[in-house]
Amino acid sequence: MNQTKYIFVTGGVTSSLGKGIIAASLAKLLQARGYRTTIQKFDPYLNVDPGTLNPYEHGECYVTDDGAETDLDLGHYERFLNVPTSQANNVTTGRIYLSVIEKERRGEFLGKTVQVVPHITNEIKDRMQLLGQSGDYDIVITEIGGTVGDIESLPYIESVRQLVWDLGENNAIVIHLTLVPYLAAAGELKTKPTQHSVKTLMESGIKADILVCRTEHELSQEIRSKLALFCNVKKEAVIQSIDASTIYEVPNLMLEEGLDIVALKKLDLPKKAAPDLKNWNTFLKRLKSPKHTVNIGLIGKYVEMQDCYKSILEAFIHAGAANETKVNVVSIHSEYIDDENIADKLKDIDAILVAPGFGERGIEGKIAAVRYARESKMPFFGICLGMQMSVIEYSRNVLGLADANSTEMNSDTPNPVVNLMEEQKNVTDKGGTMRLGAWKCEIKPDTLAYKIYGQTTIHERHRHRYEYNSAYVAELEKAGLKASGVNPDTGLVEIVEIENHPFFIGVQYHPEYKSTVANPHPLFVNFVAAAVKSRKK
Repeated sequence: MNQTKYIFVTGGVTSSLGKGIIAASLAKLLQARGYRTTIQKFDPYLNVDPGTLNPYEHGECYVTDDGAETDLDLGHYERFLNVPTSQANNVTTGRIYLSVIEKERRGEFLGKTVQVVPHITNEIKDRMQLLGQSGDYDIVITEIGGTVGDIESLPYIESVRQLVWDLGENNAIVIHLTLVPYLAAAGELKTKPTQHSVKTLMESGIKADILVCRTEHELSQEIRSKLALFCNVKKEAVIQSIDASTIYEVPNLMLEEGLDIVALKKLDLPKKAAPDLKNWNTFLKRLKSPKHTVNIGLIGKYVEMQDCYKSILEAFIHAGAANETKVNVVSIHSEYIDDENIADKLKDIDAILVAPGFGERGIEGKIAAVRYARESKMPFFGICLGMQMSVIEYSRNVLGLADANSTEMNSDTPNPVVNLMEEQKNVTDKGGTMRLGAWKCEIKPDTLAYKIYGQTTIHERHRHRYEYNSAYVAELEKAGLKASGVNPDTGLVEIVEIENHPFFIGVQYHPEYKSTVANPHPLFVNFVAAAVKSRKK
């Protein structure tokens, strides 16, 4: 292919219809047909990135290898395609405006009046084509956040209109995802919301090439014909997206609907070979036909909203399928557990994961959970803050440092076993200033970590400011808390574990970010296996 083709995915009627899953599913089908495909997300909020957002606001902040703090949809892209994303795959309005304003301050606009059109729209168009111009991709799918008609989305919609015109016929298409609601009182599906959404899109100068209709009930041929007629699309381009039991079924549903074939036809591209989904469907079969069931307690402080731990939950799905095991993740709020009630809270739990997080709230509950897992020989897995809590718990209850703490929670603690990184001490800006992205870790032989990874050098993604204080490592190792993984450049501990325990491991990084359908993360796979073994007893 000489020219990269572009697919834009917009949404209407309501948010949370699953644009990211539809984009990822289409990308999966195109990839399975032999096309080099990537996906990017353009978010209309003014934050420069999601790094400073409370998880309750926007779900988890996903981190790429190159250290970009991004939208959680990039996690779906990687999990489906098994291809790393980067800073270029996620752009926000804040980043667009920041870039344009910086150019204006440098005088790059030669005294011109800087306006939304053309300066902001030109910046957006440049970013939209960045990955396509790399020469690495045949097709770039761009998801536009929000819904058509939102004030903050208008510059993106105008940029799409211009780019479709710039690129010419058969080089760019627009897929519009809408809702076809079912009214129980009338006993029928209603097409009017979709008609209005498409009309709003057309008022912006964009004609939808394909309609993807989210629905709880099958779309009849009559409804498809009606949508085609009143939304000005071909009937074959009216695609049903019915509710599925798992997001991993969606590529097969889109294959049945012919979404990939319609898209390729409109882009004037050959179908190539039929999609090879053999490995994908093997995963689905194992996911749907488990031989075991385990209950894993997720100890965290954002448990009210599932998207706060999205990558962890998806990693458990991948690891569960690898073990032919249904993993029931039981959310347990760390703010409401202590040494007195922990046994009751965990009475039906086979293993616990102490989750990442920031701030003091719920910390003592996490420490209580670590202690219970260590003393009762329950499989334990700590991620980032969860690993730090295991260091504090061991320092307090085994080493005898009753006042051990993290300086994040108590800046005056006499035993700061977890401390602020030296290079962080003078940082005042919050955005993009943590230890971010992929860092090397050297794993010591004859350790649980080595048994899990099967290699001595790994690269894992980070997102944190505080570290296991190296001044306490030797003393804690002598007491039995082994530092089994270390960053060779900084000497900072990346992995801790305990011997003579069925499974006790804490990691400073975020392994959940790298778990995909094709490559379930070995830490999660082995943790679920330990939970299965624990349950059998």
